[in-house]
Amino acid sequence: MYALVEIKGKQYKAAEGSLLKVDKFDTEAGKQVEFDSVLLVSDEKKVQVGQPYVKGVKVKAVVEEHGKDKKILVFKYKKRKNYRRTRGHRQQFTLLRVQEISGA
Repeated sequence: MYALVEIKGKQYKAAEGSLLKVDKFDTEAGKQVEFDSVLLVSDEKKVQVGQPYVKGVKVKAVVEEHGKDKKILVFKYKKRKNYRRTRGHRQQFTLLRVQEISGA
């Protein structure tokens, strides 16, 4: 069984026991979070599609940890103008472990 969940404007495929790497939450590690913006629920036999969300279905997850991704370099360049700028960025993330998909 899996569900497509909308978290902070992005869609993630959540199955029980799976890890989701989402944008940073302001929730402490070890706390439980619940999402009711489920777009689709599927088990082996049938698929439920929401309009826009499936009613009565919730995904429960636990915050595992917070962290930062690998650094990416942002490089700006203009030819023949001696213009070069390099900046780095590390995106913050939160790891969520899906516990259960209820109400399906």
